[in-house]
Amino acid sequence: MKLRKGSHDAMGLRFGIVVARFNKFVTSKLLSSCIDGLSKHGVKPDDIEVVRVPGAFEIPLVARTMARTKRFDAVICLGAVIRGDTPHFEYISAEVSRGIGQASLDADVPIIFGVLTTHTIAQAIERSDPAKFNRGGEAAKSAIEMATVMKTLRAEADRLTGHKLTSGSIKSRARRKR
Repeated sequence: MKLRKGSHDAMGLRFGIVVARFNKFVTSKLLSSCIDGLSKHGVKPDDIEVVRVPGAFEIPLVARTMARTKRFDAVICLGAVIRGDTPHFEYISAEVSRGIGQASLDADVPIIFGVLTTHTIAQAIERSDPAKFNRGGEAAKSAIEMATVMKTLRAEADRLTGHKLTSGSIKSRARRKR
């Protein structure tokens, strides 16, 4: 049995962060903890790029665009969708989740879901509290682990195939097999 896993050594890795301005009282704490988490694992400030978007709904497009540049080893998405009195919460939560997942597959780069979807403001505040479980810091750790595991898998594929593994080469090989 071969076991491959990522590490938490982020030296030399580059990260993009997309953060929603809506619910800034929560997202600013998520962003702060995310950057702190990346820094604690060896990421230099120059290797982090932050893009602010109006709200959570806008996150997937910007995340996919950032990932497609291939300048980042992973992109982290931060936002907060808090349930209100209308069905708006369900629509936004579903579309953001779907969009971020699809963006990662489309770009062939890890895109990390750090968007809070809570029933109450109190829950959002608790999940963004740096003294407690802050989802921003956890998203940073997930991004580092995914970036390192993908580097390992790609390096092994490059070694085995004799050429650099890219999303384009994967798609063209899949078409040839049909």
